[in-house]
Amino acid sequence: MENDDIVWSIINKSFCSYKVNTKTQRFCRNEYNLTGLCNRSACPLANSQYATVREEDGNCFLYMKTVERSGFPRNMWEKVKLSKSLEKALRQINEYLVYWPGFTRQKCKQRLLKISQYLIRMRKLRLRRQKKLVPIQRKQDRRERRREEKALVAARLDSAIEKELLERLKRGTYGDIYNFPQVAFNKALEEEEDAEVNMEGDDYGEDEENEGEEPDEDIDEELEKELEEESENEEIEYVEADSDLERELESESDLEDIEPKASNSVKDNTRRKPRLEIEYETETLSKNPKRTV
Repeated sequence: MENDDIVWSIINKSFCSYKVNTKTQRFCRNEYNLTGLCNRSACPLANSQYATVREEDGNCFLYMKTVERSGFPRNMWEKVKLSKSLEKALRQINEYLVYWPGFTRQKCKQRLLKISQYLIRMRKLRLRRQKKLVPIQRKQDRRERRREEKALVAARLDSAIEKELLERLKRGTYGDIYNFPQVAFNKALEEEEDAEVNMEGDDYGEDEENEGEEPDEDIDEELEKELEEESENEEIEYVEADSDLERELESESDLEDIEPKASNSVKDNTRRKPRLEIEYETETLSKNPKRTV
């Protein structure tokens, strides 16, 4: 049978695994300790009749130990769930600890009050907005960056190999001794079709521009041909005349010498302005010669 005094004398004077010595006090780390201090009345090992209050997952429980269950360590502690209402929980403690020492009953109530207060604070803090501290995983980021770089290099290499094989297929380097994947082959055909469509569109645009320029060139060529035909068909006729007429003809010949120079300048501007034809007649006593310029 246990003797509490013998147990306390051993714990007090010799070694205890739960005892923590400081300069001022001694503390107890046992989870069933009622006050957290290492003394005779608060030690759960040196008291065969003991009670305490503990919190588990937001609920309070009353733990009680009696001498009758000391021979069964598995069933030594009786566990009773307390109400979440503080008044009802205090009533329960009074009911279960009626014949227990007043020190134990009072400390259990005090412990219940402290636990209920910090549970209320926990609920309030949980409802507030709080900053979440996220650790920076530098090693993992570095590893992912390396993997991305390797994947990019591999993708470039695959695209280069694909282009080279497609070029060899076009050139017919190997003939028909191997088969390309159908997806890559279809993709290459689509790219070629798009390139051909773009080339046709460019050629069509150039043809339209050339067609717009051709009518102007045709008009200029027609005008030049007409002027050349007119110049070939022109003939100057010389007729005998009197002295008075000779003077007039000489003056006219001087004018004719000047006119070819003007006609040359007119030919240069034929593209912009059509040629004008002037006909005039000279009256004489015998004949009426007709001249064209």
